[in-house]
Amino acid sequence: MEPMIRVEGVAKKFCRNLRRSMGYGMRDIARNAAGLRARSDKLRKDEFWALQGIDLEVKRGEVLGVIGPNGSGKSTLLKLLNGIYWPDKGRVSVRGRVGALIEVGAGFHPMLSGRENIYVNGAVLGMSKKEIDARFDDIVAFADIGDFLDMPVKHYSSGMFVRLGFAVAVHCDPDVLLIDEILAVGDMSFRRRCYNRIDEMKKHCAIILVSHNMFQIGRICGTTLFLRQGQTRFLGSSAQGILAYYESVRNDANNDDREIRSEGPIRLVEEKHCLDENRLEIDFIMETDSDHGDTPYGLSLTLLDAADHLFAQANSLFQQRVFQGPGRIRLTIPGLNLNHGIYRANLMVYDADHSRLFSMYRNLFSFSVSRGFVAGATVYFEDASWESLPNLEKQQ
Repeated sequence: MEPMIRVEGVAKKFCRNLRRSMGYGMRDIARNAAGLRARSDKLRKDEFWALQGIDLEVKRGEVLGVIGPNGSGKSTLLKLLNGIYWPDKGRVSVRGRVGALIEVGAGFHPMLSGRENIYVNGAVLGMSKKEIDARFDDIVAFADIGDFLDMPVKHYSSGMFVRLGFAVAVHCDPDVLLIDEILAVGDMSFRRRCYNRIDEMKKHCAIILVSHNMFQIGRICGTTLFLRQGQTRFLGSSAQGILAYYESVRNDANNDDREIRSEGPIRLVEEKHCLDENRLEIDFIMETDSDHGDTPYGLSLTLLDAADHLFAQANSLFQQRVFQGPGRIRLTIPGLNLNHGIYRANLMVYDADHSRLFSMYRNLFSFSVSRGFVAGATVYFEDASWESLPNLEKQQ
């Protein structure tokens, strides 16, 4: 099957200095007008490669996820595919009608109403007035912006922009759908509708999704491109791509020092942790000032995933465990049941009433869990029991 999207040896550069960038642009235009080739394959002063050496193909029915840290070239790649940028090296080929959601509010005129912008945005995407008329009610129903349809869009929230823009993009029957991180702006109900719609469009459309949400990538995308510093670090199955990204995050996290946000009269001197299978054991060495030696206190450990989402907590005060004075305190968590990923721990030291924070430690330590799959949850139930029961209707 002929690819709908083909990127061959593509590179794109930008200039850090605005004035120099404008000067380079004028020179390149002058060289082109004189029939000379612009020197776009070489870096000039203050220029840098935002993308370099990118090769990929996406066929109809495939969904490609694009992941990587900020500044890795993800949005630049989508803008090259959408024709907003022109590559400095290489070739970009996109076949068929393109529906793109790259920036919040892109393609909307702020002084026009939502109703009028549906026609404007639809025309930009290649739809005729007759096509827009036929799908208008479906677009409005999907966007679900209610009484705001006839209000100028300059008064819209970012979430309303995304609702309307996505509704138009997916109803233009695109052959290629480009989606940047903007799905994160929508509310829960809208995101659910977006996922369902994308699942429907997978069968007849080539889709590229840029996201920082690894669970979203794992759920939607069969193939993933991992970009870092403008270069391809991995291109293949989403499971392996996410593992490569997590490994990169883990290496970065190992270079971070522990951050002390506040340190009071009862504080941590040292911690030692051991992760064995799903069992996590941590020893905390505590010390107190002489004036607070008998002050009761409790410890709270929080675990966060690679996206900084808080997903688990162990608080001694919730279990009526109060400590006094210096010494060693051991926390044992026998069943973490974590999916593959990178995790880090924070520690808070509270008074016995949980009303005063004595000390707080961020990035206390990090650890990785390695498994051979990627699922849509941080915690999974390894010991869950499943059994087949007789059909009740047949029994009756």
